[in-house]
Amino acid sequence: MLNFTHMIRTVITPENTDIHISIPENYVGRRMEVLLYATDEVVEEKNKPSGTLAQFWNVLSEETGEDLHKNATKSRNEWDRDI
Repeated sequence: MLNFTHMIRTVITPENTDIHISIPENYVGRRMEVLLYATDEVVEEKNKPSGTLAQFWNVLSEETGEDLHKNATKSRNEWDRDI
């Protein structure tokens, strides 16, 4: 899981084949990731229902099942917190 404390996102329409990127001073010397793609070429996939944990009854070990349940509960609790 990626956890970003700061991220800058912008959408541009280039006027030629060169793009200049200015970054905040505190980013200098740090490893960064730059993604470049044409937004009109993006194909969004519909999320398919993944089912329920009940589908794994008697398939997973009790320990693995408990871990999954704890993680699901933790995730649900985070839905209600202010970010």
